[in-house]
Amino acid sequence: MKYKKDKILRQPLSNRIVHWVTAGSILMLIITGLGQMPLYGRYLLWQPFGTKWLTSYEITLWVHYFFAIVLTFIMFYHLVYHIIKKEFHIWPKKGDIKGSYEIIKAMILRKKEPPSDKYLPEQRLAYAFFAFGIGIAMVSGFFKIIKNMHGVQASNELLLWGAQLHNLGTVLITMGVFMHLAAFIVKANRKLLPGMFSGFVDKEYVKERHSNWYNELEQELEQEIKLKNEKQAQ
Repeated sequence: MKYKKDKILRQPLSNRIVHWVTAGSILMLIITGLGQMPLYGRYLLWQPFGTKWLTSYEITLWVHYFFAIVLTFIMFYHLVYHIIKKEFHIWPKKGDIKGSYEIIKAMILRKKEPPSDKYLPEQRLAYAFFAFGIGIAMVSGFFKIIKNMHGVQASNELLLWGAQLHNLGTVLITMGVFMHLAAFIVKANRKLLPGMFSGFVDKEYVKERHSNWYNELEQELEQEIKLKNEKQAQ
């Protein structure tokens, strides 16, 4: 466990990089995806300086491809990294739906929330929702690439389903982004924001709202101190 005054490290550098690269990639994919429909050339009455390229199908297509590659890479890195390190705190668990209900009910009634792990049940469900939407968009995106490959032909049915699933994935991701941002309307959630910038969150916040995780960290710290003392005694 890493401390910094009265703060605890919640998001290491790797997590922060994945978060911001994913956020930036998704934003650019949505912007360039709309450009391929095409919307900007038809309905954008006023074009801010530096956005003329959005009206070009060819440019938005290649920019879209670039950020699709970036997103694919960062997702692959994210999975491999956490599997190797055996860190599965954010993965959904049995009982998360009920747990989310209990926490939301406690917040509405202004009662003490039940003990939670490093991530709240609704945070794990949100992660699964994002993963599902991104997964659909990525897989269907590969099918959509086929129509732009020279010498490769695909059935109209395959292209249709690929387009529909890609649209579905985009809608789910967009919904997920809005829900993710809306979560910070709740005052208690705002204390998590520093974690995605500096990596650290308030120790008292962790102790109060993520007590299960806090107890795990305390046990790890005690074990580290014990091992250190044993080495010094030898």
